[in-house]
Amino acid sequence: MAITSANQLELLQTAEAVAREKLIDPELVVQAMEDSLARAAKSRYGADMDIRVHIDRKTGRATFTRVRTVVDEELLENYHAELTVEQAKPYLEAPEIGDEIREEVPPVELGRIAAQSAKQVILQKVREAERDRQYEEFKDRAQTIINGVVKREEYGNIIVDIGRGEGILRRNEKIGRETYRPNDRIRCFIKDVRREARGPQVFLSRTAPEFMAALFKMEVPEIYDGIIDIKAVARDPGSRAKIAVISYDGSIDPVGACVGMRGSRVQAVVNELQGEKIDIIPWNEDQATFLVNALQPAEVSKVVIDEDAARIEVVVPDEQLSLAIGRRGQNVRLASQLTGLDIDIMTESDESARRQAEFAERTALFMEALDIDEMMAQLLVAEGFATLEEVAYVEIDELLSIDGFDDDTATELQARARDKLEAINTAALDAARALGVEDSLITFDGLTPQMIEVLAKDGIKTLEDFATCADWELAGGWTNVDGQRIKDDGLLEPFEMSLEEAQTLIMTARIQLGWVDPAELESDDEDEDTEELLAEDGEEDIG
Repeated sequence: MAITSANQLELLQTAEAVAREKLIDPELVVQAMEDSLARAAKSRYGADMDIRVHIDRKTGRATFTRVRTVVDEELLENYHAELTVEQAKPYLEAPEIGDEIREEVPPVELGRIAAQSAKQVILQKVREAERDRQYEEFKDRAQTIINGVVKREEYGNIIVDIGRGEGILRRNEKIGRETYRPNDRIRCFIKDVRREARGPQVFLSRTAPEFMAALFKMEVPEIYDGIIDIKAVARDPGSRAKIAVISYDGSIDPVGACVGMRGSRVQAVVNELQGEKIDIIPWNEDQATFLVNALQPAEVSKVVIDEDAARIEVVVPDEQLSLAIGRRGQNVRLASQLTGLDIDIMTESDESARRQAEFAERTALFMEALDIDEMMAQLLVAEGFATLEEVAYVEIDELLSIDGFDDDTATELQARARDKLEAINTAALDAARALGVEDSLITFDGLTPQMIEVLAKDGIKTLEDFATCADWELAGGWTNVDGQRIKDDGLLEPFEMSLEEAQTLIMTARIQLGWVDPAELESDDEDEDTEELLAEDGEEDIG
């Protein structure tokens, strides 16, 4: 079939019909037709030729053009689509590299094979345009709720019709006891939209914490308007959930607003989540207060926070332990997810036993090191003394404030503590020297003899060795592995060395060795200060 003998307007009518059916731009369909005709023309005139086709957008007339490009003589490879400057002179007055020579050629006869090939090209281009349209549409709807209809189930995954495309609800994104049949209506959260080779993939979820937050936003106008904010959500899908909310209007109770009249608002969310029990908790900037709220309905007696380790220790009455932990640890696990802290729960009796053990241990330490009786050692511990250093170097007035302690007793205790520390330090230095520690490390300011002994046992025997250490190797730290916080023990952590102290010591060692120029450090500090000032000025301007 020759293009010239066909109804030329039929090309445009076909393009419009396909574009309307696939909901894409008609221009894309026409461009696909041009590409398909150009490919058919190459099969007729030769694959090496650069044949281009243009379809007039008004008349539908297809024009076939042969294009040859002017290239450098040394780069000439394709004699059918390229030519040199000399060869181009008969066609152009002053040819330059990059110029194109266009010649119209007769339209081709589309045989059966060529027509089939052209059809495949058009279908492929239309399919790609449809995929791009779907991706652009759904990528902007990510992190929102969508209503769909169940189409089928494949290996436990649910394929959902979401209008102009399909979404997939994987097995692990379904609430455990949910079952669906074809044509069931379903509400899901668009968790992610990805562009893949087989087309855009829309991944749905009903277990994501964000799904619950979005449901509350739909049911509670105050959340939608920004008066109430959802600060955190933790879920055990299908069983229990905790959601932390805060109100920016003092006259509105965030918990009451989310519960609604007679529980109507929260019940709507519970029904959508197949009866999942929801605890609505007031959010608080104070971590301890927030955690007490998060562990409801259990009562909390005491909270101890370790900010460096991002851990929190909670003491509850003995009879509240099972309630605080929850069935299979559910309550404490959700509270941990909500606060972002690792939570250790113990009973009041367990804490009392631990305190008694610590009291006995410190009493025994003072009895042995200071050669005093149990009563005097207990008095020291009861007043808060925990180490020999505290006894040796504390202001003497603090010892005199203890009942029964006079000047002679306080002076004698400090002398004994200092003598004991001197003996311990001497023994530690002797052990360090026996291990081969050099004087450069022994005389380094900031390290005690006991610290030097510990470093020596780990192979750190020179100032150069010490300067190559990382701060966390000395002070310890935490590493996230597969979402779990793993403790890294520091060599000097038993001496209560902080990360900041470790950084300072290591940098001082590097400066002494000449590895770092102090002037450069000062310059960097000044730049940081300037940046902070500029940032503050910017914030003031915005305010």
